Amino acid sequence: MSESDTVLAPRFRGKVALVTGAGSGIGAATASRLAAEGAHVLLADVDEASLGLAVEAAGSAARATGFGGGAEGLPLDVADEAGWARVARHLEDGPGRLDLLHSNAAIAVIQPADRLTVADWHRQLDVNLTATFLAVRALAGLLTRTGGSIVITSSVHAMRGLPGRPAYAATKGALLSLGRQLAADYGPDVRVNTVVPGPIMSPAWADVSEPDRERSIRATTLARFGRPSEVAAAVAFFGSDDASYVTGASLVVDGGWSVTADSA
Repeated sequence: MSESDTVLAPRFRGKVALVTGAGSGIGAATASRLAAEGAHVLLADVDEASLGLAVEAAGSAARATGFGGGAEGLPLDVADEAGWARVARHLEDGPGRLDLLHSNAAIAVIQPADRLTVADWHRQLDVNLTATFLAVRALAGLLTRTGGSIVITSSVHAMRGLPGRPAYAATKGALLSLGRQLAADYGPDVRVNTVVPGPIMSPAWADVSEPDRERSIRATTLARFGRPSEVAAAVAFFGSDDASYVTGASLVVDGGWSVTADSA
């Protein structure tokens, strides 16, 4: 079945979702998927230009299915504590609920540890890891009220080392542990799960050379890049009642990248 043949259901009709890093890639695809399934989706991103385009795409996806979904943009630096307080007020004063938080925003600065500045180390920790803590701290009450769900985006970098990504790998590994801990802290009211994407074709690959792209493709067992929509499908599963007895889990979406090896 192709992506265009996917049959959607109104699993999120009447529900409210918030997606961070929603301006492009996995975040934008997740916002469109949730809106298409009936959710009112708040898209948050620091890049207001890309955010506007993603809101338009999510709105179009909602109209295409007619399940009652919608989309609105929230400019947000996820590392800003005051920004999260504004998001919480917006939700309280507006829809009055939150059913799904997809904590997805991330940045990567490619340098080995001896060349990475302290400022770049801290910025990656702030955006990739601390932002999830800030989001949960601000929104746990809303999620508890609805019996909601949190889905965190980690990465296969949490499990396999690649050159030049010390801070990125550290944050993505920490998110796996944080997801399990949050599941323990907020159950039974809130479920918390983590998606672990591999090589997904997104704007992050824009500056990667063609030989490096081909090498990544050859490292997968499915012999291709993944699509952001394929990760979005996993997020939607975790956030829906189809995963009602799943919490503290992680799902690798990498086309088999993490199970292959090119040496003994």
